[in-house]
Amino acid sequence: MIPRPLLLLPALLLLLTKLHAQEVLVEKDIMVPMRDGVKLATDVYRPAIDGKALECRLPVILTRLPYNKDGSKRFGEYFAKNGYVFVSQDCRGRYKSEGVWHWMSDDGPDGVDCAAWIGRQPWSNGKIGMVGTSYVGGTQHAMALAGAPELTTIIPVDAVSNCGVQSVRNAGAFEMRFWNWIMLNAAKGSRGAQDPATQAVLQEMTDNRFHYLNNLPLRPGMTPLRLAPEYEEWLVGAMSNGADNEYWKPNNILDHTAQYKDIPVYLVGGWYDSWAGNTTANFAALSKTLKSDVYLIMGPWIHGAQAKSSHGQVDFGPEAAIPDELAWRKQWFDHFMKGEDSGIGKDGHFATKVRIFVMGTGDGKKTGKGLLNHGGSWRSEKEWPPAKSKPTKYHLGKGGALSTDTSTGSTSYTFDPKNPVPTIGGCISSGNDILLQGAWNQVGGPHVWNWPNPVPLSARNDVVVFQTEPLAQDTEVTGEIEVRLWVSSTSVDTDFTAKLVDVYPPSADWPGGFDMNLTDGIVRARFRDSLKTEKLMERGRIYPVTIRLYPTSNVFKKDHRIRVDISSSNFPRFDVNPNTGEPLNDNRRVETAVNTIHHDAAHPSHIALPVAGR
Repeated sequence: MIPRPLLLLPALLLLLTKLHAQEVLVEKDIMVPMRDGVKLATDVYRPAIDGKALECRLPVILTRLPYNKDGSKRFGEYFAKNGYVFVSQDCRGRYKSEGVWHWMSDDGPDGVDCAAWIGRQPWSNGKIGMVGTSYVGGTQHAMALAGAPELTTIIPVDAVSNCGVQSVRNAGAFEMRFWNWIMLNAAKGSRGAQDPATQAVLQEMTDNRFHYLNNLPLRPGMTPLRLAPEYEEWLVGAMSNGADNEYWKPNNILDHTAQYKDIPVYLVGGWYDSWAGNTTANFAALSKTLKSDVYLIMGPWIHGAQAKSSHGQVDFGPEAAIPDELAWRKQWFDHFMKGEDSGIGKDGHFATKVRIFVMGTGDGKKTGKGLLNHGGSWRSEKEWPPAKSKPTKYHLGKGGALSTDTSTGSTSYTFDPKNPVPTIGGCISSGNDILLQGAWNQVGGPHVWNWPNPVPLSARNDVVVFQTEPLAQDTEVTGEIEVRLWVSSTSVDTDFTAKLVDVYPPSADWPGGFDMNLTDGIVRARFRDSLKTEKLMERGRIYPVTIRLYPTSNVFKKDHRIRVDISSSNFPRFDVNPNTGEPLNDNRRVETAVNTIHHDAAHPSHIALPVAGR
């Protein structure tokens, strides 16, 4: 029998929790009221002995998610058995929670109200840490921006933020994975989906997504998505608002860093994650603003896959994976919530505040599973981007050359919105059938629904390839990457895309070589001068544009080539520009454009690669 809390010191209670609490008591579907009276469904996992919850105040781990709190059992039981109370809550309007779902805008105030409720409970010591990935990472940022008093530390993994800059709207273009996210989630967990007949209609829409992809733009009331009105409203708004304006204020960390609560933050991201650029941007912003510890780790991972070492058609070696996704989170919380010396700042992935995985040091052979052994290793850095990485201009040149020398001339190509360049891998989440995640040979096949034949993308006339000669020595590229182009078009609006590729030479295992995508980006021409306002082009006039690629760290080995592919589409990674200049998501026409890249002394188009010094 456990004595009452007043009869034991807190430290002794925590010791007893560690030694004996192998049971977990779960209280499900507590309806927690928010400030406006809406009640959110909440589960509480508590350590227990002999079927009774321990009557002591413990630190709390919270997750707030739109993906059904019932799926939190593994996390809940793990943390409850390790001296924490675990709380899982359905976001507003999702699954068993009341109210109407809105994209992130309610998660700040709802999070504050949830934290206040936790703080009043007899099992809470008033300290809250948070876990979760993607949208669930975004709910952590939302609470930090809202300044929840009880919030003590967070671990946002691949987290939603800065949606008007990159990852939802990307330099004015729309990342179609969110079209897919809405089409999937409107059919499960929404208010509309609670009615079986309505759910069946929404599911039929979900199952036929490929047909809807070929009938964009999405118009309000014209698809079954109208049966989930808040989801239709958000998606239509998201596809119509290209500017980084008030519509994208929720979770805008870069413009509201001063509002962010001063707590320890562990930012977790991956080179192939859909939020990679925002993860590193948030680290740069928060590490300058917060007095508390801000840590960053970037692995070779796709979205939410820190426990895996292979992604797409490429293996990065066993060292790439962090196999126990619970233990490293516990290590962080034990330090910042219990005051334990758990190794933070001393060893492993917490040895320093910045840990990066440098890809590309494998032998390039085919693994037993038929994957490219690209390999790599972990490295500690003092800052991000690393000071030793110096931006080096590789100029786009005549005949597809890529070198540190300037060139002459220009290159034109035809962009037909009805035949966009297919997406083969990249920094993607919510791919679910329409998108491939991670690193892939840039060759079509049955795995690419809109490019099913074994033809390389480089064979397309609308993909302009610039590449170096075979490298004389290993070249490491680590940091933030930009492509600076001087362009003109026969249309008043169009897109320009860029993709960085590590070109493997032919070998016994890969007789055709292997064109491995590393990172990519886009710019919508009407947002060339500012993400805040749009301005159409004059036909034929030359303009400078900047394409911000997602960050990366890769060793281009000797005899490989560094390649940059320039085009005007990457679908369905991004929505397709109709080239007409009509309002976003409201075009009725499409126009074929002749786009030109100028690469002469007066227009030195280039990619700025952060080449690491020796």
